[in-house]
Amino acid sequence: MSDHVKPIVTRAGQEDTRTGQSGGAVRVSGVSPQHTPATRIWYGKVSNEPGYRSLPHHHGEAETGGYVLKGQARIYFGADYAEYIDMSEGDFVFVPPFMPHVEANMSRDVELVWLTARTPENIVVNLDDVTDASLPGYVRPGA
Repeated sequence: MSDHVKPIVTRAGQEDTRTGQSGGAVRVSGVSPQHTPATRIWYGKVSNEPGYRSLPHHHGEAETGGYVLKGQARIYFGADYAEYIDMSEGDFVFVPPFMPHVEANMSRDVELVWLTARTPENIVVNLDDVTDASLPGYVRPGA
């Protein structure tokens, strides 16, 4: 047996769940320092149930790249989270380090699924929550 590093496969359903969470955004790790030999990347899947959103948060020093695999996404940012960008399946997004934001699933019946990569790892810093009414166009199911 050789001493070189070999590819590591994280099988579907075997993703690592020991990662930072933000309320309605559920993160699972496919590639991370927690369960692979990776040292400078976190790559995983983030899901929001229909109509749900994350808590306000940022990712510290980490640069974040996201890809909307399924659903209709909105990222709120800026002063009082008054600015936003909308994304659909197939869109990519870059979120700069230390940028406070809220990720929302704008669909009432389709789960939002992101593929997300961060360097150096999945840093999650949750911030004080805001009211749903303060987020332009967002309405929580049942409200």
